[in-house]
Amino acid sequence: MTDAVADRLIVGLDLAHVADAEKVVKELDGVAHFYKVGYRLAYNGGLEFARDLVRDGKSVFLDLKLLDIDNTVAEGVENIAKMGFRMLTLHAYPKAMRAAVAAAKGSDLTLLGVTVLTSMDAEDLKEAGYQDDPQTLVLRRARQALDAGMGGIVCAATEAAAVRQIVGADMAVVTPGIRPAGADQGDQKRVMTPRDALVAGASHLVVARPIIAAPDRRAAAQAILADMASA
Repeated sequence: MTDAVADRLIVGLDLAHVADAEKVVKELDGVAHFYKVGYRLAYNGGLEFARDLVRDGKSVFLDLKLLDIDNTVAEGVENIAKMGFRMLTLHAYPKAMRAAVAAAKGSDLTLLGVTVLTSMDAEDLKEAGYQDDPQTLVLRRARQALDAGMGGIVCAATEAAAVRQIVGADMAVVTPGIRPAGADQGDQKRVMTPRDALVAGASHLVVARPIIAAPDRRAAAQAILADMASA
């Protein structure tokens, strides 16, 4: 598998303990080198573990979905930008994005605006007080992320083609909710296969459960990479 394909697969370390995450990384050595650390692991020693991954030459996507007043977002991003991570998420609110972009200026950190969570559908948005359907809201936030100077956005793969038309070729389009053909969707509602997501315009795929919950994680990751390569 080429490094170019492997660099587009982000393995989600959605685990409770650093020891479990270390085991996954060890099992995937030589297959995957890009990992996502989110809430569950970050708040149980995961930030230091993420720094260790960077020191070991791995790429790290810190998925903390920041959102706060401008000054607080900026101060958080300033510190995170010094830690060597490759990607960081924040919710795609225009003021927060502008503050984050200014704070990350001059660093190698790619800021990603989270549009609409892949676990949400139209009814969920309505319950939360939004009038738009998921795709309409995703596209609005994609335009706002572009205008703010963000490095990319996070959206469902089902919206990647429409988003790519808005943001152009240079911004990252990172898609969670990736499921191999026939896999259980779990709590995801807007999903797509690895190959189809890349064809649709995704630059990076976040895959967690289909790999970390597999009986043979290495084989599962290799199968996903092979599907990606076919695109």
